[in-house]
Amino acid sequence: MSRSPLLAVITLVVVLPLSHPARADEPAAVAKTEVLKSGTWLMTLPLGLQAGSAYVPDNNPMSDDKIALGKLLYFDPRLSKDNTISCASCHNPFHGFADPARTSGGVGHQLGGRNSPTVINRVFSAEQFWDGRAKDLEEQAHGPLINPVEMAMPSHDEVVKRVKGVKGYAPLFKKAFGDDKIDMERIAKAIASYERTVVAGNSPYDRYQAGDKDALSASAVRGLALFNGKANCKACHTGFNFTDETYQDIGVGMDKPKPDLGRYDQTKKDEDRGKFKTPTLRNIVQTEPYMHDGSEATLAEVIQFYDKGGVPNPNLSKEIKPLNLSAQEKLDLLAFLESLTGDVNNASPPNGLPK
Repeated sequence: MSRSPLLAVITLVVVLPLSHPARADEPAAVAKTEVLKSGTWLMTLPLGLQAGSAYVPDNNPMSDDKIALGKLLYFDPRLSKDNTISCASCHNPFHGFADPARTSGGVGHQLGGRNSPTVINRVFSAEQFWDGRAKDLEEQAHGPLINPVEMAMPSHDEVVKRVKGVKGYAPLFKKAFGDDKIDMERIAKAIASYERTVVAGNSPYDRYQAGDKDALSASAVRGLALFNGKANCKACHTGFNFTDETYQDIGVGMDKPKPDLGRYDQTKKDEDRGKFKTPTLRNIVQTEPYMHDGSEATLAEVIQFYDKGGVPNPNLSKEIKPLNLSAQEKLDLLAFLESLTGDVNNASPPNGLPK
């Protein structure tokens, strides 16, 4: 079968205000590539992503040198107590920047209580973690370093001391920040800057939306209709990044004797019991297992979970109800979710680390 030509792709440069709230109310169709601009730094986003929805805080403009430094720190296990765990250990580029384990292992093979969320497309969000406890990626970078079941450093001062002990880092900090001062704020800013470049787009779905009607299979096209219609996935997985960036209770784990209460632990509001952040669906096939506790091993299981209407509890989202999907509809929905797998930018590990 001959393939229809892709519609002409327009490159749009978006001058990004350095403090821009992430938006989830954009239409999913983006038939152009856009350029993310922060200060003098530019990055062409993969097809389907919207530069105007990015979030970069005013006090941490992007630069190539800062991103390069952050990438080294992200992959460096020397930032952990026993030199075995890096950010990439739990947010692995070979597993969709997530973790194939149900819950991630840290120093001493200790296990955390939640599945590691993906780093992909986190530039389009301010709040981080399943419960939103970090206001941005900079704040998020602080947490795992001193978490006793993750990287287990005794303090942030010890993290700084460890980085200072690697002579090769000083000139890189100077290039990134103008002088060779090393502190926790700069470490976090560099890591966050790298993470903001980890973006995924140009999926078969994006090419379909841009005019290549052969980019999706007939099954995936039917799945797209289900996603927006009968299955009502778009109620929460909305916009070009397939997330409303809000917190929802779909009932995961709420039938346990002591359930993880998610967002409630941060806000102490009763209405937030059992709520967790809606994840992006981009490259979702790469990030199994699923849910905040890793309880669903495959996407087929996730679809079955939603089909039955989640787990009833007092705070269950009003959008969660039995779907009564047929076996073919479940396969079609799965085919559509698979079509959201696209190119990931800046995913390759560095060739080496500073000495």
